[in-house]
Amino acid sequence: MLQPFAEALRASGAGHTLIWLCDRRIEPCVACRACQYDWSAFGCRHRDDMQEIFDAVLACDVLVLATPIYSWYCTPPMKAALDRLVYGMNKYYGDEKGPSLWQGKRLALIATCGYRPEKATDLWEEGIKRYCKHSGLLYAGMLAERDLGYRSAFMDEEKAQRARLFARQLRQLQCGK
Repeated sequence: MLQPFAEALRASGAGHTLIWLCDRRIEPCVACRACQYDWSAFGCRHRDDMQEIFDAVLACDVLVLATPIYSWYCTPPMKAALDRLVYGMNKYYGDEKGPSLWQGKRLALIATCGYRPEKATDLWEEGIKRYCKHSGLLYAGMLAERDLGYRSAFMDEEKAQRARLFARQLRQLQCGK
């Protein structure tokens, strides 16, 4: 689904950066609060690939999280990245409450799942809505598509069309149309 989504973004003139989390080294957050001392930077004590991800997220206008849904939630690399971002971007957890460095950014979801989306992605979507509220992010919606299993092709033209439409909708939100 990401291919037609990205093609539609390019066709609309929007740039995008694709980061495959499964190819990155992302340590889990240990809630040490080292990130809370400098309100202008990520500030994490881990030396892994999260600084690059943090920089990309901070530079973007719209953050799109794409994940298969396993056991009603995102994959472990996505969860680790989200845990690290909620601390590193939100300077709420130190001796004083600081700012949210990404407040006002839009966040959208793309998900695939084995069950009907309304029964498979509902917990993920609700968790992200709360994550957005906590961080001052603007939730921009979700595209969720069902995968019927290994014996059938996942992608078809209808799903590709919905992915393109979702990209155009996000672009219109971004441009204020």
